[in-house]
Amino acid sequence: MVQLSILDLAYIGEGFAPTDALANARDLAQHAEAAGYKRFWLAEHHNLAGIASAATSVCIGHVAAGTKTIRVGAGGVMLPNHSPMVIAEQFGTLATLFPSRIDLGLGRAPGTDQRTLQAFRRGPGASENFPQDVVELRALLGPRQEEQVLHAIPGEDTNVPLWILGSSLYGAQLAAILGLPYAFASHFAPQALTQAVTIYREKFEPSDQLAEPYVMVGCNIVIAETEHEARRLFTSPQQQFTRMVRGTRGQLPPPVDDIETFWSPMEKAQASAMLGCSFYGTPETIGAALAPMIKETGADELMVVAAIWDHAARVRSYELLVEALA
Repeated sequence: MVQLSILDLAYIGEGFAPTDALANARDLAQHAEAAGYKRFWLAEHHNLAGIASAATSVCIGHVAAGTKTIRVGAGGVMLPNHSPMVIAEQFGTLATLFPSRIDLGLGRAPGTDQRTLQAFRRGPGASENFPQDVVELRALLGPRQEEQVLHAIPGEDTNVPLWILGSSLYGAQLAAILGLPYAFASHFAPQALTQAVTIYREKFEPSDQLAEPYVMVGCNIVIAETEHEARRLFTSPQQQFTRMVRGTRGQLPPPVDDIETFWSPMEKAQASAMLGCSFYGTPETIGAALAPMIKETGADELMVVAAIWDHAARVRSYELLVEALA
């Protein structure tokens, strides 16, 4: 069976507060651990009313402290927003507190708007240094070298596993050249998925971290006891992506009975394209729905997103996915 993991953005639902979102993230991770999920990742986003995982390393510590065995990490840290030294110290500290449980996924996008990017005091060309920053970060987390001047303490020799995250061919090629595992963000940008995975496998060069290519595929999956309820729960991410199209993001909305009354035909087309790697259904139908995508990509692991407004329904969806694929 393909490995299952969870990508969480610590969603702040309408009618709730960041306190609820962070408590729910930790509770979901505990249920995921009990259900057998391999990883629980949190994503860095900024200046968004519906996401509470902006201070990603802090959120990872919060979740890791409430769990025992599941791997916890970043999916990802947007490296152009930070210096490699700071990230090495943060994740080296996490790896020291929670040995053999921390992952570090790295993205090249800023994860925010241009005005917020300016607030980080990082230059507009910071993303151009992404490959060099990844190499520098890997060295800071690796063993001490002779005549080395800079040391991340904690961090040095923790060898926190690095991942390259991407939604284009750029990330696929970089992950291949550096011999790192590759996670494709098909949960919101599925268009280049097959081509990127193919390029990654063809150009992969083994490294000390990874001997063979390893592909993680992001997807949205919503499962409920009935098809009607699964379809209804899925209207929350549909509304969320429609608001992205409109430029009116907000907190995660509750589901609606008829999504067709919410979006226009053009909005439907644009939102549905972004949600192209999405699946909803019952435990009896979801396995057959996922099979072609898993076969086509040869995914080693699925990173599952479930933007469900009701926390209990969200937890249950993840539990039902494990039961369905078992």
